[in-house]
Amino acid sequence: MIDMELYPTPKHLQFGKPSPFLSGMQCIRCHRRWPVGDYLIGCPACASEGIPANVAPSFQEWPSLCAKEDLPFWFAYPGSPRIGEGNTPLLDFPALAKHHGVGRLMLKNEGANPTGSHKDRMSAGLIRRALDIGAATVAVASSGNAGVSLAAFAANAGLHCVVVTTEGMPRSVEKAIQLHGADIIVAKSPEKRWELIREKSLSGEWYPATNFTIPAVGSNPFAVDGLRGIALELYLELGADHPSDIIIPVSRGDLLWGITKGYRDLLENGLLSSVPRIHAAEPFPRITRVLAGAPHTAIFDGATWLRSLGGNTVTYQAIEALDSSGGTVVAPGEADTLAAQMALGKMGLYVENASAITLSALIELRRRTIIAPDASVVLIGTSHGYKDMP
Repeated sequence: MIDMELYPTPKHLQFGKPSPFLSGMQCIRCHRRWPVGDYLIGCPACASEGIPANVAPSFQEWPSLCAKEDLPFWFAYPGSPRIGEGNTPLLDFPALAKHHGVGRLMLKNEGANPTGSHKDRMSAGLIRRALDIGAATVAVASSGNAGVSLAAFAANAGLHCVVVTTEGMPRSVEKAIQLHGADIIVAKSPEKRWELIREKSLSGEWYPATNFTIPAVGSNPFAVDGLRGIALELYLELGADHPSDIIIPVSRGDLLWGITKGYRDLLENGLLSSVPRIHAAEPFPRITRVLAGAPHTAIFDGATWLRSLGGNTVTYQAIEALDSSGGTVVAPGEADTLAAQMALGKMGLYVENASAITLSALIELRRRTIIAPDASVVLIGTSHGYKDMP
């Protein structure tokens, strides 16, 4: 159950100067609309019921998609600083498609973002919101991609950044974060890490990029909204010939929800007549157990060497994304994922092990005949392989 004493009531929310295209926030579960603001642990109504769910920015106007610069997740905050995020390459692998028995197999290479992962899209959205409300310090709970990304974007925008981590942060990650001028705080445990983020965020000292509550709701909604751009870029590249299936690595479902929301927007604005099925690849059963009847607010113990996909919580946004797109969740074995990483390497692409799980998930989805032989499939490669954590 949510402790409502820790929940910032609307009068404590930072409302800031909204974008001319941003009309409000909407709960992804109960669909209640709220004023533009920072709902740090999601929808107040759902939180009071003990069923936490994130909110999403709602736009009153859909801009023209005649150019990539018009994508709404940039268009919402015109003139904001950027360091080259987005417009990542979509790679075609006909040999792998033939080998795995599908009509077409592509990979959206998010490792081509400035700091090497899809987190750059989130950092861009988060920093734009932080500037909008006059925040001086942004903070993130991370031991890898998210920490490096936010540190870089904060440095570019002239904001202070704090990365709260645990013991064992790779030296390369630590060096990058420090190079960008961010502070690193080492907490004794992941729980202590979240406690510190919560304390400083609710006091107004830090503006948080990540979730800090259990049950979890997902990351900052302005950050998550940046991930819609992946769906919109796929539309611009492929048009009506969109993929039948998309496979995404999943921890708490930020990326899963962001891409699903992007396709919903395309559908609702008449740009597509149908949307792809969006599947989740997780390292051990979490969402799988929720779909089998467990509450999404439970704790799901499990271990994985795919550290980017670690964690023992599930969010409502992940369940909603799968349900609304007709997608499936699978948990491929570690040996299959290692083999998939090597297979992509032989195609000339080095992806983080957590990204390779999408190819091993494809094998499982084909085995279960969930993905058809004539399918057009996009794998989301979330990060460059050089960022694998030892």
